[in-house]
Amino acid sequence: MPSHVIDMIMLQNNFGTAEMRKVWSDENRLQKHLDVEAALALAEAELGLVPAESAAVIAEKAKVELMNIQEIAQEVLKVKHSLMPTLKALQKLCGPEHGEWIHYGATTQDIVDTGMMLQLKEAHRIIVRDLRAVARELARLAREHRETPMAGRSHGMQGLPTTFGFKVAVLLDETIRHLDRLREAEERVFTGVMGGGVGTYASFGPLGPEVERLTMERLGLKAPNISWHSSRDRSAEYAGLLGMISGTLGKMGNEFYNLMRTELDEVEEPFTSGKIGSSTMPHKRNPAALEGLASLTKPIRYNTALVQESMIVEHERDAMSWRGEWIALPESCIYLAAQLANARAILAGLVVKPENMLRNLNRLGGLLLSERVMFALAKPMGKQTAHEVVYELCMKSVEEGIPFRDVLAADARIREAVGAEELERLMDPSTYLGSAPQTVDRVLAAAETSGWLREDEQP
Repeated sequence: MPSHVIDMIMLQNNFGTAEMRKVWSDENRLQKHLDVEAALALAEAELGLVPAESAAVIAEKAKVELMNIQEIAQEVLKVKHSLMPTLKALQKLCGPEHGEWIHYGATTQDIVDTGMMLQLKEAHRIIVRDLRAVARELARLAREHRETPMAGRSHGMQGLPTTFGFKVAVLLDETIRHLDRLREAEERVFTGVMGGGVGTYASFGPLGPEVERLTMERLGLKAPNISWHSSRDRSAEYAGLLGMISGTLGKMGNEFYNLMRTELDEVEEPFTSGKIGSSTMPHKRNPAALEGLASLTKPIRYNTALVQESMIVEHERDAMSWRGEWIALPESCIYLAAQLANARAILAGLVVKPENMLRNLNRLGGLLLSERVMFALAKPMGKQTAHEVVYELCMKSVEEGIPFRDVLAADARIREAVGAEELERLMDPSTYLGSAPQTVDRVLAAAETSGWLREDEQP
């Protein structure tokens, strides 16, 4: 009976995807261990360490469908060892003659670490694919709304006009950097290990490094310069990348959640007929998808810390810290898969409301353009004097509830410095966007050049 949200039938699709759950399933984990055992046997046969016929039988029998996972699990409980029951089951399948040659010279951590890297590499392909899809949706929105004016906010308060395209382009540029980081990490992270008891290859004799190289070559992993049983930086690096990607997605979810507030109403997550916002308030159209998107960043962030804890290892290896990776890496990949699927759906159907953005831009009666007025006055008055004058008039507008444009028009100093027509022009927020549209173009051009926006598998 499932007791974790990842596996609960009623909740699992809010916290993961079927595709990513399959990567980290019992069956796939076991198969990856068997894949490592098969690759090891074939590599050793190539070097004359085990009989070629036995290696062929081991590779043929190393199939999860030939094993009874429930029986293996019961045996794990009995012998208190996570791999030995798997080895016994494989040995039995191979028969007395060939089964003696399984796991020849390897230690448990060789198999489990290398198997984990095979799972992580499989998960990586899904993450890159889905993050690229998110990037394409962000690029589309940035392009469509490069000139859609809205209030830029700092410290939660309206500051200056910006564009919705600019806001989205910030997320796009960040996402492209994550994709670059994922690509750069591949050479370092996806590395197996086959070092034996304490990583010195002693059980393999002088052929140890070559056994490791050939085994990893068959598995599509890199061979390390030295055993990494006690060096968990590769896992920690990848967990850190998952945390950063999740942080970007969580930030996006939180930002759109706030923009969807009734009082702002500048965007709305996709709404489908029959979707219910509240069990007691029928009118509610809650940001449920955005809340789900933002909520998963916290567990991923804490999992990142858990994997980093695994870097503290006793001597050549231990199981106290190591097992934290078994918890945190699958969870983080599964949660991130849910975030990516959710983000893509949100972006694809996001309702953007330019008219409400413009309404909010004008809510302060022109105060949002105080900087622009100040710089327009700087030449006739001097910049510091202009700041003092505009500050004085801003406070009058706020404290007396008079629209800023009216306060400006009534002040003799302002009328003397700028004419009525010029003042009206200064009060148009859509014409004070700086280089926002052009910056969006620059981000889009860089994203296109990176290759990550293409539909094909590799950039």
